[in-house]
Amino acid sequence: MPLAIPVSNLDHTWGNSKAAIELVEYGDFQCPHCGRAYPLVKELKYTFKDSIKLVFRHFPLTRVHPQAMAAAVAAEAAAVQDKFWEMHDMLFDNQAYLNIESLLSYAETIGLDIAKFTDDLQDSSLHDKVENDFMGGMRSGVNGTPTFFVNGERYEGSWEGDNLARYIEEQFGVKQ
Repeated sequence: MPLAIPVSNLDHTWGNSKAAIELVEYGDFQCPHCGRAYPLVKELKYTFKDSIKLVFRHFPLTRVHPQAMAAAVAAEAAAVQDKFWEMHDMLFDNQAYLNIESLLSYAETIGLDIAKFTDDLQDSSLHDKVENDFMGGMRSGVNGTPTFFVNGERYEGSWEGDNLARYIEEQFGVKQ
């Protein structure tokens, strides 16, 4: 199934904007599977260097992960201060601790203006951004996390181990 909403300047991206490979992840900061995928995705950044652009979209599964929405909004509040990826990493590195006190501590650790961050946590546009990511995922057939799309097409294989890296190498002729 194709990605319903193409990557745009509204997305959080890392890497070469003109990269041959665009990897979109729909993820949930409280999801244990996303937590296991996180170091693998991080490794892809360094393995494929300028050949890959990573995109993270929120897909909080709030029924099973009650702190996922707050964590996603915290990442968006960090993005307002140009620290999305720092908060992204902090949330995955500390997945077991996503209560408000922890989120504030992470914001302080990565150097955010805490008063602004606290205000931004209440900003309805940031909640809307998370909801829009989620709805875009639904339109793309996402029903669990993590779900990956490579160059606009859903990746159906296992992301565990080096399967995703091997797939990228085989499909796009990019060497690890």
